[in-house]
Amino acid sequence: MPLALELAAARVDVFGVTELAAHLDDQFRVLTSGRRTALPRHQTLGAMLDWSYNLLPPTEAAVLRHLSIFAGDFTLDAAVAVVGDLSAPSTVDRIVNLVAKSLLVSDLREEPAEYRLLDTTRQYALDKLRSEDEFARAARRHAEHYRVVFARAEAERESRPQAEWLAIYGQHVDNVRAGLDWAFSEEGEPQIGVSLTVVVVPLWVQLSLLRECRERVERALVRLNSITGCDPRLEMQFHAALGMSLNYTTGPVSETATAWTNTLIIAKRLNDTEYQLQALRGLWAHHMNGGEYRRALAFASEFRGLAATSADPASLDFGDRMAALILHYLGDQESARGHLEHHLARPVTKVRHSQTARFLLDPDITVQALLSRILWLQGFSDQAARTARSAVDGALAIGHTLSLCHALAQAMCPVALYTGDLACAEASVEKLLDNAKERGLAGWVARGRCFLGMVMITRENFAAGLPLFRDALAELHESGAAPSYPAFLAILAGGLGRAGQVIEGLATIDQALILSTAHEEHWYLPELLRIKGELVILEDAADAASAAEGHLRQALDCTGAQGAFWELRTATDLARLWRDQDRTADASEPLELVCGRFTEGFGTADLREAKRLLAELA
Repeated sequence: MPLALELAAARVDVFGVTELAAHLDDQFRVLTSGRRTALPRHQTLGAMLDWSYNLLPPTEAAVLRHLSIFAGDFTLDAAVAVVGDLSAPSTVDRIVNLVAKSLLVSDLREEPAEYRLLDTTRQYALDKLRSEDEFARAARRHAEHYRVVFARAEAERESRPQAEWLAIYGQHVDNVRAGLDWAFSEEGEPQIGVSLTVVVVPLWVQLSLLRECRERVERALVRLNSITGCDPRLEMQFHAALGMSLNYTTGPVSETATAWTNTLIIAKRLNDTEYQLQALRGLWAHHMNGGEYRRALAFASEFRGLAATSADPASLDFGDRMAALILHYLGDQESARGHLEHHLARPVTKVRHSQTARFLLDPDITVQALLSRILWLQGFSDQAARTARSAVDGALAIGHTLSLCHALAQAMCPVALYTGDLACAEASVEKLLDNAKERGLAGWVARGRCFLGMVMITRENFAAGLPLFRDALAELHESGAAPSYPAFLAILAGGLGRAGQVIEGLATIDQALILSTAHEEHWYLPELLRIKGELVILEDAADAASAAEGHLRQALDCTGAQGAFWELRTATDLARLWRDQDRTADASEPLELVCGRFTEGFGTADLREAKRLLAELA
């Protein structure tokens, strides 16, 4: 609006650009006067709008006032629902006239067409709506309309592909927020807010707005508890939404377990299989994040048993994935991969893409991320990198930030780091941090910072990398996320050793070994023992070589269930140790045997180093 720009520019000398921008939420206080030589209607923005508004017929003025209740774009159907008193054709005619008079903006590129008020016009009309004592009625109709819209959206979740569903309903998020803000305000109606909140939960999941979801649900639960005769189904839905959002915003705190336990109790009482599955999945995630892998495996088993009785292949697939992830952490990679085979064999369908809102993550992406980790451990580095890339590309294609963070943190970042592709690792870490920070996903932010520290340590930038890594580990510990924590401690220990802080490195690796044993997190155990041997060598005590060989042999003994990658690293270190003891024949044979089992990944840092060492020994 040229006039608004002119009036704002005239106040830069008073406020400065930044301060002026901060005050523009209240245009009519800031833009108080225009040029004295201008026509009276141009002296202020408010006067100009007064002049346009006073020329409107009363019915058009009423429509303009009611349309100010919308925050952002709206459709004709939404406008008719809010205006209410006029017939639908009459409302449409008034809207056409307001567009012609430049008081309403239309966007005919969309189907159906969308409309919006400019911010200044909306604020002016909203003030008029309040002064005419029409605000409460318009706000109630507005909130009720979006409650109906999202009740329909919830029903369509199972039939529409995720991207299509989000394109239709994601555009309403600002209006939903406005409706909830009114409903829970002093002049609002909490009952409407409660019913609107519960049907909007899938939207927050699809938009990965878990922090906002938690805040909205917590506010609705407070009001729900004060409503007598509360519907137990509604209470169950709110506990599930709270548990889901807590899983990703606060980690495995007691409130998370309480929310999911309440969900499960009510779901069993109502004989609701769907919410029993969601509760079991939530409890599985809670105990996994707390490092209680055996309890998590029990919940996965219970989930799979219930899913088998529900004639729902998608749920059974997800149960297999739940069990596979726990088996991966416990160190049984073959069994973990076996649980994925059933899912991988099924064709991709539209219905499968609707499962994200049920279980938070896209099922195909979670399977690919886990498979990538297993392939990498088993020595198939090239396949692991391709599978990780496929998971990331899939998450980008459906526009789901939570699934994207999962693919980056669980697959792309670790695979790139462990195979030595630092350029890919840096780009992936940056993408992870950007997306996790934007959505307030504290656990993924902490992991991203750990990966960033790993990049720096790998580049031997110890001065910057070690302090960053320590801080990130403290954040990860505070978030309560146990999976891979011993692995991160081991990376820190190795970095400390190479930076000359061997004693601290040994203390750190011992802490990692204690945690690994306590939680039975065995997938990284061979590497913990290998790093312990590396640190013992660096300590250079009297019996260092013998003690280091003992740790390396112990590491080799437990590589069988984990795959070839840890075996390669350990055999390389053992060969290097024997070389330094002039045991060339002992060093060559086992390392050559391990290298011979690799059929790909010849460009990775570990295989290149092993081949270089073999050439030296020859």
